[in-house]
Amino acid sequence: MKTTSTSKWQLTGILVAAFALFFNLLSVSVFAQVKKAKNIVLVHGAFVDGSGWKKVHDILAKKGYNVTIVQYPLTSLADDVAATKRILDRQDGPSVLVGHSWGGTIITEAGAHPNVASLVYVAAFQPDKGETTLQWATSLPAAPEAGLLPPDEKGFIYYDKAKFHDGFAGDLSKEETDFMYASQAPIFGASFTAPVAEAAWKTKPTYAIVATEDKAIVPGIQRNMYKRGGDKVTEVKGSHVVFISQPEAVAKVIIAAAEGK
Repeated sequence: MKTTSTSKWQLTGILVAAFALFFNLLSVSVFAQVKKAKNIVLVHGAFVDGSGWKKVHDILAKKGYNVTIVQYPLTSLADDVAATKRILDRQDGPSVLVGHSWGGTIITEAGAHPNVASLVYVAAFQPDKGETTLQWATSLPAAPEAGLLPPDEKGFIYYDKAKFHDGFAGDLSKEETDFMYASQAPIFGASFTAPVAEAAWKTKPTYAIVATEDKAIVPGIQRNMYKRGGDKVTEVKGSHVVFISQPEAVAKVIIAAAEGK
């Protein structure tokens, strides 16, 4: 039986409608897979503890995010990653994992956890698999203000009191940094030479903040790491503790990561 011209057009119309329906359903399916993260996990760096995140925590909590701050032992990369994963285990869905300084090395490995939807590096180390923190820390000349002391007799590294303000937190008051020095959390020196086992930034959306006035991890090192990682980079004028001195700017980047922007 011959197909009439009218029936050909009817068949064409049916096929077009079928394809349109297919692509609409596909779009809905893809959109449904893009989940906004409501959980934020914050990881501090060496020489401080999680309380430094308070201002960022308050901003995020007021916007309805479930914010958890990791307190880890600073005794080894493996110990610190394990402590972070224990917190990630407790999250009830997609989470943004945020790391500052040494915390960047931690989230690089811990970020492979299935609950981690995206990563945010805040003036933080971002090594690749097999690399160490020390490799990146020494990849460019240190700022003259930097004040890491040699490991003590037990292998722990402290920050020099005479350089703590200018080298670590130059945009905070001397009163604040005197307390931060008195309450600093030393790190076991061998942590810096431990190679990273996994690099989660290779497979997950990654954001980064360059602290342009940083004297602890000079901005050039940060830019080199983040460019290599293909991160979405924001530059913020601030010291190494930019998350304390510029909490609104840091929170804005974390929210962008949570929303997938």
